[in-house]
Amino acid sequence: MNILLAASEVFPFCKTGGLADVAGALAQVLARYRGHKVAVFLPRYRNIGGGNFSLKSLPGTFNIPVGTGRIEKAALSYMEWGKVSVYFVHNPHYFDRTGLYRTPAGDFPDNDERFMFFSRAVLEGAKFAGFKPDVIHCNDWQTALIPAYLKTLYSIDAFYARAASVLTIHNMAFQGIFPKPAYFKAGFGWADYTPERMEYYNGFNFLKAGLVYADMVSTVSPTYCREISESPEKGRGLEGVIRARGADCAGILNGIDTEVWDPEWDSYLPRGYDVKSFEKGKLLAKQALHKMCGLEYSADTPCAGVVSRLDYQKGIDLVVKAVESYAGRMKFFILGTGNRALEEQVTGLAKRFPGSVFYLNAHDEAMAHRIYAGCDLFLMPSRFEPCGLSQLIALRYGTLPVASRTGGLADTVRGYADDSNPNGFFLRRIDESAFADALALALALYKDSKKWSTFVRTAMKGDYSWDLSARQYLQLYESAVAKARK
Repeated sequence: MNILLAASEVFPFCKTGGLADVAGALAQVLARYRGHKVAVFLPRYRNIGGGNFSLKSLPGTFNIPVGTGRIEKAALSYMEWGKVSVYFVHNPHYFDRTGLYRTPAGDFPDNDERFMFFSRAVLEGAKFAGFKPDVIHCNDWQTALIPAYLKTLYSIDAFYARAASVLTIHNMAFQGIFPKPAYFKAGFGWADYTPERMEYYNGFNFLKAGLVYADMVSTVSPTYCREISESPEKGRGLEGVIRARGADCAGILNGIDTEVWDPEWDSYLPRGYDVKSFEKGKLLAKQALHKMCGLEYSADTPCAGVVSRLDYQKGIDLVVKAVESYAGRMKFFILGTGNRALEEQVTGLAKRFPGSVFYLNAHDEAMAHRIYAGCDLFLMPSRFEPCGLSQLIALRYGTLPVASRTGGLADTVRGYADDSNPNGFFLRRIDESAFADALALALALYKDSKKWSTFVRTAMKGDYSWDLSARQYLQLYESAVAKARK
């Protein structure tokens, strides 16, 4: 099977969040299966190229229509990344910018054009490169127009006559909603501008277009798949569209790249460790983390980590309240950027409690590894969480999640009060009081070193790889191909 994976970000080439990790890891795992060829298409942003990524250019350019009578040029560069062919869509007007989607002042005002251009460029670029896909796996709103294009403007294109499409929703909160003129700028006609198809409250919703036209749809966890079909709060206005797709929707848990996230061979740690040697390894990691962050180490004080986008979705406001209550009894190591008000609050905590709180306002891969390894608890009081990668990494590193019972957290964490073989702690509700109660329980159990070690072993023994998920995606692709070829 020829698999084309289209995404707006792919690690290690570019990254703002979990989508990049998922796209990169899944592509690599799929390519290991015999008989499958995988090609990844993503924009060539300003900082891509050079260093470890030596790109070659395909000679020539191809045209992409944008709006009425306007043509933009696109070019392709490429590289072989293991067994995966990676193609970068080049257009300086749209992609030669300091950020992927936004500046500190807000989203780029032409994001509609940028990603309708990219979606068309994926389809034209595959023809230009001679990669004829059996299935195109699209990810989030930035590539959600591809299924709509396949079923409309490209429906008579012989190159795609047997191609199927799959759309994965990584986060329903981001849908790509634009005013009505964006619909016609994308090249679609009046016939498809109906509530049943692509009209959205007299505007244009990229994600809805993909959900309507994709052969199969997936979300990144079974619980999230159910939640977005049942709850207007989590479905964000598209719960009816999800319900209408019914059996065409699947929830497939993300995995993590177990080579990148491997405590036994992690070069960022003072000493690697596995499930048999974690006590010494985590102790050294904790001591090194304290020294690096300028905090005094205490053997009896548990440490809690946060590696996250600072956002109300992630419950960071609840973390702020918890720090205020527990700063004398715990150490907190917080890494991330995001909402400016929350950044200021966390910065204030680090100033008010300099002996208990460390905060780094940055994306720092090395520090992330050190926090995962050097902490005892990992805080994820998310209001919703489609899948979550952080809890999977934390579990692999023997750091127990304190998490909300939602989305992928509900599918991967086993709470102490609910399960005979627990690997973490659940909040009873998503509020300040319930978070404080969960932390109090974790602190009480931390004092029992024998019991705590059992929890850590349970966490580390879990399988967090992509193997099972990749097989489920291949089954989904086969279902999409069968449906498209009926």
